[in-house]
Amino acid sequence: MTESKRVLSKKDITKLAFRSTLLQSSFNYERMQAGGWTWSMLPFLKKIHKDDDKKLSESMEDNMEFINTHPNLVGFLMGLLLSLEENKEDRNLIKGLKVALFAPLAGIGDAIFWFTLLPIVAGISASFAIQGSLIGPLIFLIVYIGVFALRVVWTHMGYELGTSAVEKIKTSSQAISKSATILGSTVIGGLIAAYVHIEVLSTVKINKDHAVNLQADFFDKIFPSILPLGFTLLMFYFLKKKKASPVLLIAVTFIFAILMSALGVL
Repeated sequence: MTESKRVLSKKDITKLAFRSTLLQSSFNYERMQAGGWTWSMLPFLKKIHKDDDKKLSESMEDNMEFINTHPNLVGFLMGLLLSLEENKEDRNLIKGLKVALFAPLAGIGDAIFWFTLLPIVAGISASFAIQGSLIGPLIFLIVYIGVFALRVVWTHMGYELGTSAVEKIKTSSQAISKSATILGSTVIGGLIAAYVHIEVLSTVKINKDHAVNLQADFFDKIFPSILPLGFTLLMFYFLKKKKASPVLLIAVTFIFAILMSALGVL
């Protein structure tokens, strides 16, 4: 994309990086970070689509779909997708890339920041602080501010990457869209096992000395995680076919889980 075709400025991308700090401001169990994500992107989507309310509406609807990624790296994905929005790429391609990338970015961010960098820095800082030295909290504060400032770097990097690769993406859009959709479906499938946990506690007594555990000896032997998969597909059926409210399904799930737990079934 040439500079003359660009709608967003470097100042806009920097502003996007700071707006992304409110990614989790409306975190909920229906769409996770979708509200904060869409709020962060909205001024720039409006600038891109201008008076085309239909395109803006479609973009907002797509952005309000489920997302749960790493807060420190989210700017990279936001910048990348905005560059595609700016170039009027196919909506399926944009949606597919979003679904395909948000989970890997979450894993990378967790590994780098929460499980490596910050624990190590916190340990070093704590050792100084125990000795009464101000160096400890200062080190941690400086590193944390540095991590925060890197949001701007990631956001510009994502935007520039999308901008420079837009011609390649355009010529390979069908293959990329299909690949992203497949990868996205795989990621969502993996999230089912990670987010949904159902374990049957009931046992069937065979004789005085033997009993069969329904979870370990029956369900896990036939098809591991078949209950989470079945429950997810049931919720999808109610959402897609019966147009049930997600809030209602969440409430029913809570009630069902509490009742089955009280009865000793789950």
